[in-house]
Amino acid sequence: MSKTYTVAVLGAGKRGKMHAKLFSRDPRFRLVGLCDTDTERLNAAAAESGNPPLYTDAEKMLSETSPDVFCFCTPPALRKGLFKLGIDHNVKLIALEKPLSTNFNEAREIYDMAGNAGIKFCVSHQQKYGDHYQAVKKIVDSGKLGRIQTIYAHVWGWYFHMVTHVMDYIRMYNGNDDALWVSGTIHGRGKLEDNHPSPEYAGGFIQFKNGVRGIVECGELSPDVPESEYPWHKGRFVVQGTKGFAEVIIGAGWRACTEADGYQEGPGCFNYETDGARYIADIALWLDGVKEHPCNGEDTFKGFQLAMALLRSAVERRIVRLPLENGENEVDAMKRVLPK
Repeated sequence: MSKTYTVAVLGAGKRGKMHAKLFSRDPRFRLVGLCDTDTERLNAAAAESGNPPLYTDAEKMLSETSPDVFCFCTPPALRKGLFKLGIDHNVKLIALEKPLSTNFNEAREIYDMAGNAGIKFCVSHQQKYGDHYQAVKKIVDSGKLGRIQTIYAHVWGWYFHMVTHVMDYIRMYNGNDDALWVSGTIHGRGKLEDNHPSPEYAGGFIQFKNGVRGIVECGELSPDVPESEYPWHKGRFVVQGTKGFAEVIIGAGWRACTEADGYQEGPGCFNYETDGARYIADIALWLDGVKEHPCNGEDTFKGFQLAMALLRSAVERRIVRLPLENGENEVDAMKRVLPK
């Protein structure tokens, strides 16, 4: 009989409510606590997740429930303190919303903190579980595209909301190969005071060790995707090889053309409930020791490095080589150099 794991969730906003609901529906988990300082939305989230015990203090929740999994869905500025809180209460796994941080120095500290404590963590890059993403991955993995040359991704959403998705999926389609260097550019300071502080536009190139070139655009100047009406679904990933191409659109399916199979296409759209349920099911399997989670901390951290390298390259006007070392806070650097 499969083991059941206990989970406590902090945050009852849109994302936290969804995580609590999905954990409560998965038979491998028992939701033992739900926490938020806003009691109105806390009660609303509880009604959709089996009415678990409610808390307004995260430390009290962890002390009283001693969960296996601590899941938090909060603004990025709170990440480090919540990681420490989970480690202090001996949780086995931390699950969090993206991004890991908004600067490399803190992300490195979080990554090292978790590693030193022997705690697993995963980040919510659940779009990759969509059937359309997986259809393209199957084609890429089959070798029918020939030698992969470029992977191009563009999204309308602003940087710290979307870029870690972008980097994670580029790496996924490239077999999680490591990068040699990144070159980037940024524009516009209008969103630098957001709780996900971002340039209005960022673009750049990634050179991977296996020869693949990644191309990234993120923000309001990125190309439109008319197939998707919803702005947050206006994103596209294109894998180009010597024998064909395959692409996935966040909100409008996939298509491919290869020498072997000709033209193909299929449906698909990011669905938080469907894709999130698959993401959560893999948490149980990772705790079981059956397989590593596809959104594991190691790969998350490597994708985050690419995102920060792009910002550093733009600020410093040079190619930035990987792996990164600690440096100036990337958001502070953008505030310093972007014209007012």
